[in-house]
Amino acid sequence: MEGDAAGKAPERGRDARRGREARRAARTQRRAVSHPYILRKLPATDILDEEGLAIIERNAETILQEIGIEFRDHPRSHALLKGAGCDIQGTRVRFPRGLARKLCATAPAEFVQHARNPERAVRIGGNATVFAPVYGPPFVHDIDRGRRYGTIEDFRNFVKLAYMSPHLHHSGGTVCEPVDVPVNKRHLDMVYAHMRFSDKPFMGSVTHPLRAADTVSMCEILFGKGYLDSHVVCTSLINANSPLVWDSIMLGALECYAQANQATIITPFILSGAMSPVAVAGTLAQVLAEVLAGTAFAQLVRPGAPVIFGTFVSTLSMQSGAPTFGTPEASLAIFGAAQLARRMKMPFRTGGSLCASKLPDAQAAYESANTMTPTLMAGTNFVLHAAGWLEGGLSSSYEKLVMDADQLGGMARLAGNVDLSENGQALSALREVGPGGHFLGCEHTQANFEEAFYRFELHDNNSVEQWEAEGRLDMPQRANRQWKKMLAEYEAPPLDPGIDEALQAFIARKKASMPDATH
Repeated sequence: MEGDAAGKAPERGRDARRGREARRAARTQRRAVSHPYILRKLPATDILDEEGLAIIERNAETILQEIGIEFRDHPRSHALLKGAGCDIQGTRVRFPRGLARKLCATAPAEFVQHARNPERAVRIGGNATVFAPVYGPPFVHDIDRGRRYGTIEDFRNFVKLAYMSPHLHHSGGTVCEPVDVPVNKRHLDMVYAHMRFSDKPFMGSVTHPLRAADTVSMCEILFGKGYLDSHVVCTSLINANSPLVWDSIMLGALECYAQANQATIITPFILSGAMSPVAVAGTLAQVLAEVLAGTAFAQLVRPGAPVIFGTFVSTLSMQSGAPTFGTPEASLAIFGAAQLARRMKMPFRTGGSLCASKLPDAQAAYESANTMTPTLMAGTNFVLHAAGWLEGGLSSSYEKLVMDADQLGGMARLAGNVDLSENGQALSALREVGPGGHFLGCEHTQANFEEAFYRFELHDNNSVEQWEAEGRLDMPQRANRQWKKMLAEYEAPPLDPGIDEALQAFIARKKASMPDATH
C-alpha cells in the first residue's frame, strides 16, 4: 500500500503542477492586455496647507531674486533671460520676484506623448500616471552572473522586457549604459533600440546638445518631419546640477528639445544633506527655484514647449555619506513637491522603485515600496525608475525589473479606488447569503472571482508542500525564471522596412562622421 501511494504521488504532483501552470498562464494571458497609462481615481494626498505652500513659494522667489541661479557657459540662455528682465552678473542669473513664475505660465498643464503605435500614446498630466523603467545605471545585475558593466545587448533586453510588461507604459531612456559602444556613438544605438524593439513612447539623449539633435532627427525619420511641430513624440530628462546650477550640456539639450516642441522633465537631482539643506521645507524651496528657472528658459526658447515639473529627492546617511531611500523625509518631499507642481499647473514627475540594496532582497522591497507608495498617493504623472533600480541607481536589475513591474500592477489596481457601481456594492451577494452563510459559492462571487482581487504573478501563496514540490524558489529565483521566459517569447513589433532602413542609414552616416571617443 505504501509502495502504491509512493508510486502515484509523483504523478499527482505532476498533474497538480500542470494544473497550476495552466491556471497561471490563463491569468497571465488575461492580464497581458496593456493599458497605455493609469487614470487615477484616488485623490492626491496634500500635506501642506495654504500657509505652508505660500512660505515655500516665497522662499523660492527669494532664492531666485537674492541668491540667483548659475547658468554656465551658455550665451543663448543669458541673452534670452536678460531680454526677459533678469539681472545677470557673470554666470549668475537673478530673477525679479514673480518673473520666473510668469514666464512658466505658457507651459501646458498636460500633453500627449505619441508613440509609433497610436494605441500606446500616453497622457502626461491631470489624473494620468505613466510608469517608465529605470534610467541611467552603468552596471547591470542578475542572480546568475552578478554585477557587471552594461552592454548594448543588456540595453536591448531591458527595452524588450519593458515592452513585454503590461504594467510599464513607457520604454524609458537610458535603461542601462552600454559601455561596449563608444560614448559619442552609443546614443544612436540606444534611441534606435527604443524605436525598433518597442512601440511604446521613449526618451531621448541628453548627454550633449548634438546628441539631442540626433534624437530629434531620428524622431523625424520615424514620425515624419512635419509631425513633430505639433505632436510630442519624445520626452527627455534634464537634470539641474544642484544646488542652483544649470550647466551648458543640460541647457543645450533643453534648448534643442524645446525648440523642436519636444518634452523635457526639468528635474533637480537632490540627495538632501549634500545637494540641498537637511530640512524638507528648505529642500522644497530649492527644488521649486531650480524648476522655475529651468522652465522659464524653456518657455523663452519656445512658448508652450511641454515641460514636466520634476524632482528626484532622497536623503543622505549622516553617518556614512551614502544615499538612503524610502525614508519618511523623502516621502514628505514627494508629497510637497507634487503640491507645488499642481499650483504651477504643470505635470509632475518623481519617485520610482528606489533602493540602496545591492541585491533584489527584502531591503530592496521595503525601500522600493516606501518610495513607490507615496509616489502614487502624491498624484505623480510620470514615474521614472518605476522598475529595475538597484544599488542606489548604479545597477539595472533583471530580476528587480520584473518584480517591480508586478508591484506596479497592484498600484494600478489601488489607483482605481473603490468600485461604487451596483456590482461593486454587492447587495445581491449579501441578500443571497444572509446571516451565517459564506460567499464562496454565491452568484456574485462566481461572476467576479477571477478579477476581484489583484493577483501578483510572482508571489507564492500556495502551501509549503506545493512550494517545496516546485523547487523551493524564492522571489528573485522566480523573477529570474520569469524574465528569461519573457525574452524567449519576445517578438518585435512591426516597423515599416523603409523607415527602419532610413534610421539605420542615418546611424551609419553619423558614426562614420566621427572617430570613437571614450568620454
